[in-house]
Amino acid sequence: MTRITLPATILAFLATAALVAASAPAKPVAKTGSNVSGLQRDLDALVAAGAPGAILFLRDGDHTTRLAAGLGDLARKTPMRAENHFKIASLTKTFTATVLLQLVSEGKLSLDDSVQQRLPGVVPNGGKITIRQLLNHTSGLYDFELDPRYLKPYLAGSFAHYWSPRRLVEFGVSHKPLFAPGRGYSYSNTNYVVAQLIIERVTGRTIGPEFERRIFAPLHLRHTSYPTKPGLPSPYAHGYMLLGQPPLTDVTGLSPSMAPGSGGIVSTTDDLATFYRALLSGRLLEPAQMRQMKSIVSERTGKPTAGPGMGLGIGRTPMCGGWGHSAELPGYDVSTAFSENGRRQMILMISQDATTLPKAAYALYNKLQVKAFCRGA
Repeated sequence: MTRITLPATILAFLATAALVAASAPAKPVAKTGSNVSGLQRDLDALVAAGAPGAILFLRDGDHTTRLAAGLGDLARKTPMRAENHFKIASLTKTFTATVLLQLVSEGKLSLDDSVQQRLPGVVPNGGKITIRQLLNHTSGLYDFELDPRYLKPYLAGSFAHYWSPRRLVEFGVSHKPLFAPGRGYSYSNTNYVVAQLIIERVTGRTIGPEFERRIFAPLHLRHTSYPTKPGLPSPYAHGYMLLGQPPLTDVTGLSPSMAPGSGGIVSTTDDLATFYRALLSGRLLEPAQMRQMKSIVSERTGKPTAGPGMGLGIGRTPMCGGWGHSAELPGYDVSTAFSENGRRQMILMISQDATTLPKAAYALYNKLQVKAFCRGA
């Protein structure tokens, strides 16, 4: 499943930002469970191949394994900790889709409602785009992050610049649609910021308080937040990018407004595991809405499929028939896989977006996901 990625045009500027020297991987910390030495060696190898730091979380029933490798802060040589906070990027989309589906179960909207019905005048041709098409990326809406105006403040050196969600949507809809609604598939962050605006219009509250009221508080996700300003709660993993040649660049301070309802949440692996288990076990959605969430379309054609593909905020992965979502923002990459009912879980976070990893590290990252979820600890 496609991730949020930083457009290449910002990389030249970021390369001039403050750089930090790469350091040798730290000894692993925060692990429990048994038979983990092989996975720890794999995690250490991933760091040795170029990832600054990594966290691997596995849960099978009541058995939990937490592993960490490398450094959470390269400048201070602080070891990565399994409990570190990090930006969860596009995993936020599962939260946003969950809130929308809860509103459906409450009778406050329908997946077949048009965007025009719920958000009048905001999206051209919105009368032909349904909420369902937003959530499974079949709307045809252009991705706002590809618009050059989106980058201007950051190119000028203002990492903390705030973009309003509505302005981001304006960037996306100022471009021609990629295809007619329902006639294709294209992953677009614009879809989920439009979804955010619909949630806010229907509830009369911004999406942060809705996340808190509907998900964070009921599930006791005390280490999960939806920040509106730069910064992460302590302890946290710094996020890095490799821009051309080493050393790495610390991009932790980039504004969360770059990807709000599409990628703005900060959390930990434990809280994420709690959320996805609650979701997949039926604690957050009624059965009818859970079936809708798991209605999969092909990422090639946008047509219904029984194979891997995208549902509503979550997808079926190629990994042993699991469910999950992948996620990438500047400085962070997160891969997940969960069993049908959420009892078996894998979350792997690296503190560098995978698209800028060395090739060897990228290969190890992908292999570790499969090994961890399909074979376990």
